[in-house]
Amino acid sequence: MSQYQSIDSEVLRTFVAIADHGGFTKAGDMVNRTQSAVSMQMKRLEEDILQRRLFERDGRQVRLTAEGQVLLGYARRILKLHSEVFTTLREPHMVGTVRIGTPDDYAMRYLPGILSRFAQAYPLVQVEVHCESTKQLMQRHDLDLTIVTREPGHEVGQPLRQERLVWAVAQGFSPHEQNPMPLALFNSDCFCRNWTCNALDAVGKPYRVAYSSASLSALMAAVSAGLAVTAQLQSLITADMRVLGEAEGLPVLPIASVMLLHNQTTRSTLTESLAEHIAEGFKL
Repeated sequence: MSQYQSIDSEVLRTFVAIADHGGFTKAGDMVNRTQSAVSMQMKRLEEDILQRRLFERDGRQVRLTAEGQVLLGYARRILKLHSEVFTTLREPHMVGTVRIGTPDDYAMRYLPGILSRFAQAYPLVQVEVHCESTKQLMQRHDLDLTIVTREPGHEVGQPLRQERLVWAVAQGFSPHEQNPMPLALFNSDCFCRNWTCNALDAVGKPYRVAYSSASLSALMAAVSAGLAVTAQLQSLITADMRVLGEAEGLPVLPIASVMLLHNQTTRSTLTESLAEHIAEGFKL
């Protein structure tokens, strides 16, 4: 039998609310408890259960101590798992098919973890994944959820993350020193390709598109062989590649916004659940 006391999930929920809202009163409003009830919960958590100081108090404002920050990470994970357990066991009717669209690069980088966690929560749901360019995906109306890349000022949908495009080559190779510089880029219907070419034209850097594909793995094969330079989101650059920049005579590239589009005509509890997993997965 464990020598440690257990921590009630409602206590953890109150603790997270305090961390998120910076005070006991606001947290009480979020969890439907009085300020005095919140104080009693936290006093017992600090003094009786953990025997650690969790808060630094400054008038009505509170900040987490180092121990409080550690607990916050665990608390969020515990509450997330708690929610998944109830969702899975109390909603066995969560079956059906969800259709998502995404560019190939996000499918490789983010979908494995997202789909794995979603399958654990909803093992009876079938997920159809359609990989196409943002331009093609924006023209489709048969998908439930669509992940697209947009330039700043033209965002639509739910923001997932923002990232800068960067130049990259394979470690140990210098194709950027060739004249013209060989590039490995997505097909011409990808507007990120237009950003890349426009940036090089603006600084007068000679280049040629030596390799073109709709597949990220095909482009990375050419780059890994040392045959070309590519321009991709920072998170897609692997350990066997190095990032280039102004020191190598290459211009700074724009920041891209990754967005999630919801099909309002097919919106459901099922699609919203997958949307939550996608949003969480793009934070990692």
